[in-house]
Amino acid sequence: MAHESFEDDEVAQILNRGFISIKVDREERPDIDAVYMSVCQAITGAGGWPLTIIMTPEKTPFFAGTYFSKRQRHGSLGITELLLFVEKSWKQEREALLAEGQKITEFLKARQASGERSSRSLPEDFLKEAVRYYTAAFDPKWGGFGAAPKFPSPHNLLFLMQQGEKVCMDMAEKTLLQMYQGGIFDHIGGGFCRYSTDEKWLVPHFEKMLYDNALLLLAYARAFRLTEKTVFRQAAERTAAYVVRELTHDEGGFFCSQDADSDGIEGKYYVFMPGEIKSALGEKKGETFCRRFHITERGNFEGRSIPNLIGDPALEVQEQPDTLRTLDIFRRQRTNLHRDDKILTGWNGLMIAAFALAARELKKLEYEEKAIQAADFVWSRLHQGKGKLLTRWRQGAADFPGTLEDYAFYAWGLLECYRTTLDIVFLERAVCVSDEMLRQFFDPEEGGCFLYGKDSEQLFVRPKEIYDGAMPSGNSVAALVMKKLAFLTGSEKWRKAWELQERYMRENLQHPAAASFFLWVLTQEMEDKGQLICSTSERGIKQELAGLDMDILLKTDENLEQAEKLASFLKDYPIPKAGSDFYFCKGHTCSAPVHSLKELVKISK
Repeated sequence: MAHESFEDDEVAQILNRGFISIKVDREERPDIDAVYMSVCQAITGAGGWPLTIIMTPEKTPFFAGTYFSKRQRHGSLGITELLLFVEKSWKQEREALLAEGQKITEFLKARQASGERSSRSLPEDFLKEAVRYYTAAFDPKWGGFGAAPKFPSPHNLLFLMQQGEKVCMDMAEKTLLQMYQGGIFDHIGGGFCRYSTDEKWLVPHFEKMLYDNALLLLAYARAFRLTEKTVFRQAAERTAAYVVRELTHDEGGFFCSQDADSDGIEGKYYVFMPGEIKSALGEKKGETFCRRFHITERGNFEGRSIPNLIGDPALEVQEQPDTLRTLDIFRRQRTNLHRDDKILTGWNGLMIAAFALAARELKKLEYEEKAIQAADFVWSRLHQGKGKLLTRWRQGAADFPGTLEDYAFYAWGLLECYRTTLDIVFLERAVCVSDEMLRQFFDPEEGGCFLYGKDSEQLFVRPKEIYDGAMPSGNSVAALVMKKLAFLTGSEKWRKAWELQERYMRENLQHPAAASFFLWVLTQEMEDKGQLICSTSERGIKQELAGLDMDILLKTDENLEQAEKLASFLKDYPIPKAGSDFYFCKGHTCSAPVHSLKELVKISK
């Protein structure tokens, strides 16, 4: 629509004569997008992008739709006819349009207020039903769930891997392997595209998003920890390398995405002919590469070939780095990709969490450094003080009040930084941001968090979004943050918030598998593998604790004042004159201290 209509002189004349035109970047203003998408779904029964809304000057919508061609086509209304009709109706039948808008807003407000409650009362019911759903929807041949198009949805895989059941782990592993083999993974430059248009992950929509690669890095790193299979380490490391090379600002923040198109053609950057490969690598190396990565004269995408390893049994044999560098240079010289250089707080929070967690799972110090750099970038550029966050930074300018996703995702990233580094400053920042999240978004009566804050622009409805999409919902991640802070601060405030949030999510989810990230959190809570309090006079304790898969609260001579301020109960856990005291905690009780990790491992089993 941008090229066909909005840049067209005839359409522009009509718009400028009768309307105030507003184009919304839904990544910068997800609150506006979500609220008005609900209007489109209520009016038309479906949603999608581009989203077209016509509303009154008071922002009351009375018409909604998605794509409109410039003129009427195949019986469908064109934007020209639509605008002329609305312009005429606004002059001659304004009261009818206003009444229609009022009916729409009242319907949406009533629907939000009523809210259907789930009949499931026990957390176990949710987990069992979700596993049944994924088992029924699983594609045993190609992995993934349901038919094409297939989305990575790594939070589904995190949930399945947490279940401790072979059938669940098998589904997750199969999906991770097939995605890595397919064309959805960039076998030359690393990183994953947005989704696959076919069932076997071969032909992607070629756009690469920061949030997909963050969640996939996390999923592959977790899969490696659980299975120790080299292929999962490879996928994680090549995804991380892509993000560092292509999506990282010089000062540490992460950019949004890379476009699918080059020279106006989708996928042109990523596809090859055999002759191009051979001209770049030489005849012999080129022939070998084409054979392994299925580059043929016939092609597998519009007469050209997407490199892939589908059906390759030798996945753990990596291509030589110099071969990949040569091909990467070749395709950059051939054409280029546009990068969306916005830096979004929420998406950065996901990548910070992924790098911090992957640093532990893969034992890679450089990932810890990337997480810290990005966390510091957001704190210095998008934090306004007292925990207040902005949504977007670009070329030196930050703007737009943070939404729930910004607060929840960034707080999670900070908590993962604290777990990895055990540097108290990240816990301080996480508490600061999360306190503001609670103030701005949390409903202390019913539970659940609103999409936008008390201090933000108030739209005609204020939804609580609980369903996961390509990313987990802000409410799912907020639940994780609340759960972690209940232990890390010992505060009754966070314990009550977590309990209310958990109940709200369970009572309002109509389909458990639609919030798999929350189910991942719920599984962790039900398993309760325990947490650790460590009071120590030893330096270098961080390296000893790095391999433990649990939340840890560390008290040392250096952070004593800050730690006891954040978690006042730590006053009852004195620092020994020599060595370390390890307290293993489960539920609301902690064991008597032991003085070595060997003893700790024994009592924690």
